[in-house]
Amino acid sequence: MSLLDPLSQLSPELKNLLLSVVAIAAISIAYKMLSRFVSRAGKRVELEPHAMNAVRLILRVAAIMVASTFLFSVWDLPTNWLVGSSALVGAFLGFGSSQTINNIVAGFYVLVTQPFKVKDYVKIGDLEGQVEEITINYTNLYTPTFNLLKVPNTQVMNSRILNLTHEGYIKYTFTVGFNHEVSNDAIMERCIEPSVDEFHKRHKDEQLRRPEAYLDSSDRLGTRFLIRIFIPKGEAKNLYVLHPELLNMIMERWYALKNG
Repeated sequence: MSLLDPLSQLSPELKNLLLSVVAIAAISIAYKMLSRFVSRAGKRVELEPHAMNAVRLILRVAAIMVASTFLFSVWDLPTNWLVGSSALVGAFLGFGSSQTINNIVAGFYVLVTQPFKVKDYVKIGDLEGQVEEITINYTNLYTPTFNLLKVPNTQVMNSRILNLTHEGYIKYTFTVGFNHEVSNDAIMERCIEPSVDEFHKRHKDEQLRRPEAYLDSSDRLGTRFLIRIFIPKGEAKNLYVLHPELLNMIMERWYALKNG
């Protein structure tokens, strides 16, 4: 008895289903192997993370197109069904069809216009974090809560984007407020400047530029200073640790000055 005999007894629909499952599994395995090879090759030649992300995205789209074309061929679907097959593609991607198509368009828009690149630190509307990956559906952000946030690309395209990464540094600015118990000069000379000097000396071996401080505004309630710190690009985790450290150093000196 031949191994093919059981297959010959299957109905055409069941054969097509079996062939479809095997083909999709094979395409998925091939995609994962190619993706790993590209990742290793990219690290070997020190390819820029944003370029690596673009290559992975192209591979993903190619795999989807090959799978879709194969399924249409196996099931003898007319080519004009491709226009109305967004639900099939959406199911393959694991998302609703209409939003999937919008996200795909938005994802390519982000890649082409490049408002940011992988490893840039950005603010997207009310969200902020380091860009870890730009996929077909989402832009992945590593947030100040040390979590990975998936932002739909349609939301990215429709939001105001502030890129804080320039000249190889994350240039992050935060505000510190004080009341009028102490003069602005005393705050700068006895709280902020000594804290900045100590912070810079403590982390001088980490390729950090010296933080900068500016008077932002003053009203009847108090005075606000802008503190700007510089963290090497791609090191958002350090930013999330060093930002509160510098803030705490400033506030400790403020409390000592106020109560001294």
